Amino acid sequence: MKVLNLQCALGHGFEGWFASHEEFDSQRSSGLVECPLCGDRKITKLLAAPRLNLGSTKPAEPQPVPAEGNSPEGRWLQAVRKVIAQTEDVGDRFADEARKMHYGEAEERGIRGQTTREQAQSLIDEGIPVFSLPLPPALKETLQ
Repeated sequence: MKVLNLQCALGHGFEGWFASHEEFDSQRSSGLVECPLCGDRKITKLLAAPRLNLGSTKPAEPQPVPAEGNSPEGRWLQAVRKVIAQTEDVGDRFADEARKMHYGEAEERGIRGQTTREQAQSLIDEGIPVFSLPLPPALKETLQ
């Protein structure tokens, strides 16, 4: 198993596990490797120092694991996870559901979903507050 340090075109660094370097190249060329933060598929391998096990009898000191919130990407990811946890995904019914709530036809609740720019502008023109929050594809799946 090869653990590769990877980076997308936007500079987000992440780790990928592959059977071999050839397997990584194959998956990347097939569009199967993408950034977990932004979904970008322009992925490059970063240089990594090899780990040599020279049989040291002294155990290595554990390195602190950086918390998710220590970087701007980590804080953004925390915020997105919170929004996902506290809202209902109404999919492409977003504009209809937002209008129903605004006009008192449905109970107010936190919702998220997809809409076109035109639909979003129409909602804004009606006085219905909306904002765009691009979600990486990995977060649209079940959260772990």
